[in-house]
Amino acid sequence: MRVLVTGAAGMIGRKLVARFAAQPRIGGKSISALDLHDIVPPVSPEIPGVEVSAFIGDLAAEGAAASLVARGPDVVFHLAGIVSGEAESNFDLGYRVNLDGTRALFDALRVAPGVPRVVYSSSIAVFGAPFPDVIPDEFHPTPLTSYGTQKLIGELLLADYTRRGFIDGIGIRLPTICVRPGTPNKAASSFFSSIIREPLAGKEAVLPVPKSVLHTHASPRSAVRFLVHAAEIDGTLVGPRRNLTMPGVAVTVGEQIESLRRIAGDHVAALIREESNETIWAIVQNWPTRFEARRARELGFVAEQRFDEIVRAHIEDEAAAASPRQRVERLLQR
Repeated sequence: MRVLVTGAAGMIGRKLVARFAAQPRIGGKSISALDLHDIVPPVSPEIPGVEVSAFIGDLAAEGAAASLVARGPDVVFHLAGIVSGEAESNFDLGYRVNLDGTRALFDALRVAPGVPRVVYSSSIAVFGAPFPDVIPDEFHPTPLTSYGTQKLIGELLLADYTRRGFIDGIGIRLPTICVRPGTPNKAASSFFSSIIREPLAGKEAVLPVPKSVLHTHASPRSAVRFLVHAAEIDGTLVGPRRNLTMPGVAVTVGEQIESLRRIAGDHVAALIREESNETIWAIVQNWPTRFEARRARELGFVAEQRFDEIVRAHIEDEAAAASPRQRVERLLQR
């Protein structure tokens, strides 16, 4: 089985690749080749028995997608994209990366031999206010950001190309993935991770929105499980509605902070400083809050039940990824 991962250098892409390095199979079938693509060099692990190849470039550039698809992928994970805040501030770049790159990939697959499973990473940003208390699967997507619009167009393309038999697509609408490792990015949702990640590392974090903000989260672990399960699932069980809202944990920002306090102590939670940011608030206040995600749950997609699980998963995963020196430094910070 040949697998293609676009956006392989991103956070979720790296963790997906790490999962394949540890378990090089999907649905009981062994991965024989793994093609990794991004605009910057992706990490290319050595996996016994697996041919790993890295490709660097702009997916929307002429011929780039066709060159990747010519290698004959059986499964495609399309994770490439720029985040919400950057897509909103740079209109042209957002549409080039999130829409033109997606269209180029799907069109290349359309004319290539075979009908690969395509797992498309979408977002709950496809939904726009006003919202009910719990958003059902039948709620109409009406995005209020450029990012959400780009993702929704990608969903429609995925469904239509699947209907026409060009690909076998599954779109997964990810909740906010938290806690993201590394440093803050340009996503408007970046603070959801920062207020956990930075204090755990002994650093101050800025909270730009009210503590009453309610949002749905899943861990990077869950994101990887979603992607792999979407690659394995029987498409006939999904039916014609190929885009699914993923489950997650709905909590307020205040509840996030209390979870951090329970696990790490008052001195860690005290490192969060409230400082309102009207630009971020203008985006966040139009985001959905909690989801029913009934179809996804019935199809076997599973996420955390409590935010404490998300915090502990971050601590465990980052401790495992740290070098011995980094582990000592973190212990000294506590």
